[in-house]
Amino acid sequence: QVQLVESGGGLVQAGGSLRLSCAASVRIFEVFAWFRQAPGQEREFVARTRWSDGGDISYSDYAESVKGRFTISRYNSKNMVYLQMDSLQPEETAVYYCAADVDGWRTASEYNYWGQGTQVTVSS
Repeated sequence: QVQLVESGGGLVQAGGSLRLSCAASVRIFEVFAWFRQAPGQEREFVARTRWSDGGDISYSDYAESVKGRFTISRYNSKNMVYLQMDSLQPEETAVYYCAADVDGWRTASEYNYWGQGTQVTVSS
């Protein structure tokens, strides 16, 4: 059974940092992504990482709003993906989701596998 399990959410003050983790139960995914969803809003792309065709280079891209503050990283040997979030702001309070698939870009509907989400709350 394919599972993605997120952890690392919590409460942080504005300007603070959190590191989210996502553990995958299988090693079949080429692409991992993080999305977030605030109450009453649509699920929003945050960051994505993908291995090259040769499997030796990892590519990443980010939503404009998080560039320079968030870093996505991946460790294939451990089936883990991380999202380091720095300089967090109150408007980034949301449930953060890990997503994965053999391919995918910045739209939530492109991903078939999702974690349960982890709450991130940024206080002002």
